Amino acid sequence: MGSTSSAKGETLFYASNPSTGQQLNTPYHEATLQEVDEAITLAEVAFTEYREKTGSEKAAFLETVADELAALEQEIVGIGSQETGLPVGRLTGELGRTTGQLKLFASLLRDGSWVDARIDTADSNRKPVPKPDTRQMQIALGPVGVFGASNFPLAFSAAGGDTASALAAGCTVVVKAHPAHPGTSELVGNAIINAAKKSNMPNGVFSMVHGASIAVGQAIVRHPLIKAIGFTGSFRGGKSLFDEAARRDEPIPVYAEMGSTNPVFVLPGALKENHEALATGLSGSVQLGVGQFCTNPGLTIVPEQEEGNLFENVLKESISNAESATMLTDSIQRAYNSGLEKLRSKEAVDSISYGKKGEQQAQGIPEVLSVSANDFLSDKDLEEEVFGPSTLLVRTQDKAEMVKIAKGLNGHLTATVQGTETDLVEHADLLKILERKVGRLLINGFPTGVEVCHSMVHGGPFPATSDSRMTSVGTAAITRFTRPICYQNYPDTLLPDELKTDNPLNILRLENGAYVLPDK
Repeated sequence: MGSTSSAKGETLFYASNPSTGQQLNTPYHEATLQEVDEAITLAEVAFTEYREKTGSEKAAFLETVADELAALEQEIVGIGSQETGLPVGRLTGELGRTTGQLKLFASLLRDGSWVDARIDTADSNRKPVPKPDTRQMQIALGPVGVFGASNFPLAFSAAGGDTASALAAGCTVVVKAHPAHPGTSELVGNAIINAAKKSNMPNGVFSMVHGASIAVGQAIVRHPLIKAIGFTGSFRGGKSLFDEAARRDEPIPVYAEMGSTNPVFVLPGALKENHEALATGLSGSVQLGVGQFCTNPGLTIVPEQEEGNLFENVLKESISNAESATMLTDSIQRAYNSGLEKLRSKEAVDSISYGKKGEQQAQGIPEVLSVSANDFLSDKDLEEEVFGPSTLLVRTQDKAEMVKIAKGLNGHLTATVQGTETDLVEHADLLKILERKVGRLLINGFPTGVEVCHSMVHGGPFPATSDSRMTSVGTAAITRFTRPICYQNYPDTLLPDELKTDNPLNILRLENGAYVLPDK
């Protein structure tokens, strides 16, 4: 727990190489309930000290974590490739994204304005009653439980976005490592703990526990000292954690990113001008990461016109020439095949193209299926995510059907509209509808690939996420793990530096209703 290793659990589990199906040699101990309690109790003790660290001190900690991870690149990428089947290039890039987002949060902390400081000074002469001095800012919630994701063993795992944003907020973190890549998680977790020691952070600021069963995760969510949960994974997993948290004596927020089919709407003008490039681009987006990105375009809505048929033919050819690739785990591959079988069993759905099966295990074979707009609208099951390299083409007769599809959509992470300038003007109502359905709305691009930056929103209405007001990517993710507090009539000497009258941190603040720029 914290910097102390513990292996009291008698239940062992092993990672497997999904490419070969072979079990790897290293055993991992399922954490006991006692070990989970020890980790969380230590996190609570550490929180009392960590929350008092300055923004600069926390920033230096995050930067040291990034440095520690970079120094272990070869080892992390090596074990990561064995446990996930992902190519070295993909993992190297993902490690860069992981260190990059740690440094991005560090820069946010050094600036300090993220606390959203608001000050209304007193007015003793106000009638009929005097006005008090009130000052507000964001403060950390407390210990946070983070669940590692299967599809991003680095960027959404032990040191991923949830951990980075929680630590930046001033929270301590207990991570449940994903059982599909426990060795990768241990290397990353040790790097965080080493960085904590080098940065003079309290023991317990970060802990990691293992568990292949649901018992470990449930124990984290149920623990009364845990104040929030970060999760990336399936709808079933995220919703179960959400429900568990709601049953607590003190319910806590669960920020669950649970999946999405990310509809792509191809408008008539764009189809006429660029059907071949659009089909090729869609094919690449569908297959990226073997379709295991949460922004995979699983729905494609296309007008049934001459160019629509040409678009479909190019897409079919591209997919039929595509090679399969190894999925992250056997269970993910089985779920993908099961999802496709469910679609194919629908009388209204046709499988129109599929790729070539490779020799290795756990192969995800690209596939395109199709259905009419009328049949799609009559069967909500067709909107469900199939996690893998496939897309369902929905053929529309006119704009009215396209708008009707948009109105009937559940919440998604993204929606994409491919259109000319004229298209976009003529379909302005479609764009307005989609604004209510997603967290990120793209024009003339593809949804795979999420930029880590200040303005990114990686979230969306339920069931894409459990809270549409939040994002799990970008610096705005920090506010998931904070809450506002108001200090009324506080002596200046007792106020946090962020709220003191002379603004010693020189941050942007809202003072008496007007933003006051820092003197920088």
